[in-house]
Amino acid sequence: MGKQGYEQVGVAMTCRGYDEYVRMFDLQPVDLERGEMLDVAAGGSSFTADANARGYRAFAVDPRYDKGIEEWISEAEQEIETSTAKLAKLQERFDWSYYGSIDQHRAGRVTSIERFKESVRDSMNKHRYAAGKLPELPYSDNRFSLILCSHFMFLYADQFGTEFHIEAMKELMRICKPGGQIRIYPLLSLNWEPYPGLEQLLHTIKENGGSAELCPSHLPFIPGSSQYLKVSL
Repeated sequence: MGKQGYEQVGVAMTCRGYDEYVRMFDLQPVDLERGEMLDVAAGGSSFTADANARGYRAFAVDPRYDKGIEEWISEAEQEIETSTAKLAKLQERFDWSYYGSIDQHRAGRVTSIERFKESVRDSMNKHRYAAGKLPELPYSDNRFSLILCSHFMFLYADQFGTEFHIEAMKELMRICKPGGQIRIYPLLSLNWEPYPGLEQLLHTIKENGGSAELCPSHLPFIPGSSQYLKVSL
C-alpha cells in the first residue's frame, strides 16, 4: 500500500450487484430502457444477469471471460475472501452507511457471484458474456445505448497510464450509439486520489464529439468518492 488506500496487485475480479450499480451510476428507469447496455470489465458482477431478469438488454465484457467458466467463478469467489480481509484492516476508513457492516458487504458479494454463476452456466445466456479488454473491444460501431465501467478505469491509474485511458475512452465512444451515454465510477485511484489525467481525458471527449459532466453518485463507501463521469454522445 502506498501513502493511503486499498492495496491491490493486478486487476481484481470483483462481484457487485444490481442495486450497487443503480446507486453508483444513479441509474433511472429511462436510462435502463434506452436499449442495449454493456458492463465493461464486468468481472463476477451480477448486473448483467439481474438487468436481463428485469427485462432490460444487458451484456458484459471482461478479459477473463476467455477462460473456462469454472475458472472465472473460482477466481471471483477467492477475491471475495481476499478483499474482505483487506477491508477488515481498513474498515474505519470507509463509509458503511449503505452496506451496514463488513459482514453484510461480504454477503452482498456472495449473492452477486451466485447470480453470476447461475447466468453464465445457462447456455441461453452465454452470448451475453464476451472476452475482451480495453482499449479494443469486440463490438461494432454505435452498438450500445448505455455503457457502464465500474471500478476499473481511473481506479488502476498506477497500472494504466494516461495514454491507455485516452485510447480506452475513444473505444467506449466508438461502440456507443449517438444519443447514448458512458458512465464511469469511481473517479479515484486505489490510493483514493483524484485521477490525475481527468482534464486531458475531458479534452479528448470533447475533441471526439462528446460532452462530459461529473454527476453525483449515491453509493457511499470509498473515502472521498461522491461522483461519477457521464459522457454523452
